[in-house]
Amino acid sequence: MQRLSVETLLAEYRLGKRDFSKANLSEANLFEVDLSQVNFSDGDLTNGYMPYSNLSQANFQNAVLRNAELSDSQLYQANFANANLEDSKLSRANLRSANLSHANLVRANLQGADLSNANLSSADLRNADLSRANLENAVLTNAQLSGATFFRAQNANFSGALIDASTTLPDGHRPSEGEGE
Repeated sequence: MQRLSVETLLAEYRLGKRDFSKANLSEANLFEVDLSQVNFSDGDLTNGYMPYSNLSQANFQNAVLRNAELSDSQLYQANFANANLEDSKLSRANLRSANLSHANLVRANLQGADLSNANLSSADLRNADLSRANLENAVLTNAQLSGATFFRAQNANFSGALIDASTTLPDGHRPSEGEGE
């Protein structure tokens, strides 16, 4: 995996390059950047700092974004299929129509995120915080929601999702064993 400097990334992006697959951008500071339609598939963005960035329609398939800061970012139609977003911060992010299927979102902070029309099928959301998130038409089929918090989340449909007694539902209660599965 080739190490890529932020300066090189931004210069090449300005020249029209969009494919940065397999790039190592761990610890990169990409605060408020506009990298829409960029391809970071199979890349390493561990500990990346990308709040307030425009990453709409970006491809993060199979990428590692552990502990990445993506709060308040535009991630509309981004592809995070099979991505590792463990411990990442996505509060208030625009993830409308994003593909998060099979993504690792363990302990992710998705407070206030817009996940309307997002695909979260088979995603691992154990102990994730989705308080006040918008889940209108979001697909949660086979998503692992053990320990996840959905307090005051809007429009959540848990049919087909894997919830248990440690899942906090939008009204603040926890289901009894077997409820909602």
